[in-house]
Formats: sequence, structure tokens, C-alpha cells
Amino acid sequence: MERTELAQRVREAAYLEGDFTLRSGRKSKYYLDKYLFETQPDILEALGKMFAGFAQNTTTLIAGAELGGVALAASASMASGKPFVIIRNAKKDYGTSKPYEGKISDGDSVLLVEDIATTGGQVLEAAKLISEIGAKVERIVAVVDRQEGARENIEGAGFTFNSLFTKADLGITS
Repeated sequence: MERTELAQRVREAAYLEGDFTLRSGRKSKYYLDKYLFETQPDILEALGKMFAGFAQNTTTLIAGAELGGVALAASASMASGKPFVIIRNAKKDYGTSKPYEGKISDGDSVLLVEDIATTGGQVLEAAKLISEIGAKVERIVAVVDRQEGARENIEGAGFTFNSLFTKADLGITS
């Protein structure tokens, strides 16, 4: 699927208008429901291929934060042939009690994928955990940058940031 067609498919599948409160606490007149586009096989496959294009020869691992980043990381993993890990939002208090699922080690080089970036708060939490383990976050890539500070916050924290699309690419002007 070509980039412009994919942008159109994402918007058609996930763009909602109304009064919404975002994870960041901000209010918005529109919402991009990531689950509506991530659950469409054609969109998910195309996103995985686009994410895989950001994996370097040095990339050893794809990571995504639960819950929205899980399908994206899995799709990027399949497209790139690199394993993936799921970063938990909260450490579980049973079983292995790890703050992640999968295998991540000191020295891994990680492509961290994100669904919708508004302020970058959730993906920065995931990047911090990855760094604390001793792995290196090579790059953070979001499906959509809402252009509300995520890039500035992520780059300000010392990470490289890209997005597959911006809200403008999806034809969102508000």
C-alpha cells in the first residue's frame, strides 16, 4: 500500500470528532482511535513494513508499549525479522514481576514504536525503562504525530524521533 493510500485508510478507520480527553489530559475536538486502525489487517501490515524501514543493521529488537504498541511492534517484528518486546505500563506483581515481556538485554539496540504521539509521555516512559535495562533506544517512531509537543519532548530527552504521518498528512486541520 502506498503512503498516501495508507494515510487515507488510517483516517477513514480511526478519525472521530467530538469532545475527547487524551491520555495527556488535554482536551481535543478529534480523536484517532488507534485500535480502529491497528485491528485492520491491511493497515497493520502496511504499518509494520513502514516501521521495519526504520530498523538499522544495528537494530536488535523492536519494542512497543502496552497496549497500543503491541500490535505495531509485532507487525514491525514480522516485517523486519527482528524479535520484539512489550513494555508494560505498570510492573506486574505476579509471575516474573518484570516490567516487560519478551527478552531485552543490556546492549540491545532498540527501535521503539508508538501509536499516536501527543506529548510523548507514554513512549518516554518506555524509553526510560529500556535505557535503565542498559539497552539503547536507537529511534522512536510513531504512526501519527499530533504535532502537540511530542517531537520537542522526545528530542529534548535526547532521543531521535520520526513519525510515519502527521495530523496534516491525514488531512486534520484542527
